[in-house]
Amino acid sequence: MKKDTRQKILDAASALFLKGGTNALSVRAIAKGAGMSTIGIYSHFKGKQGILDALYIEGFELIEREMLAADGNTSAEKVINGCERILSFSEAYTAHYQLIFSSNLKDYTPCDDATEVSEKAFNTFTTLTTTLIKKDLSTDDKQSMAMQLWALSHGYITLSQHNISNRLADSNWKDRALQAIRLHVYALVATQ
Repeated sequence: MKKDTRQKILDAASALFLKGGTNALSVRAIAKGAGMSTIGIYSHFKGKQGILDALYIEGFELIEREMLAADGNTSAEKVINGCERILSFSEAYTAHYQLIFSSNLKDYTPCDDATEVSEKAFNTFTTLTTTLIKKDLSTDDKQSMAMQLWALSHGYITLSQHNISNRLADSNWKDRALQAIRLHVYALVATQ
């Protein structure tokens, strides 16, 4: 029962965040959205910071789960599917995505546990992408290769969530993103 209440609070906070960013997140508004008292919020979280940390952690755990579920007959197909899962995550969990990848959250800094979870997710993505390469790479080279695909995926997601997206002639941004990701993955394979 306690987990259900906790999730109800996180769902209410996520909906508020999506509508108005961190400014929309007050304990009172979250309590109203979750159908409980503010005391109920404080009994599960230590205020707004605790809720944001929980959403941040949940977001990276969800995205890591998607990367771990990536499949394909070849390493390239598996990496492409992992990127496709990131693209889909951004649509299914828009508020989480915006929280964990936003660069303009003025009043929120992730706690140490949240930062560790984000690093773990990126390490999972690095492990996935390095299956493309047969030769031994340094840690920096592995992370650089992962960052290229991470940035490419997130660049398309950011454009799709930006106001300019309604001006694009072809609204199927995921197909465009996957085309670019495929080209980059096969270029990485060809150059190794």
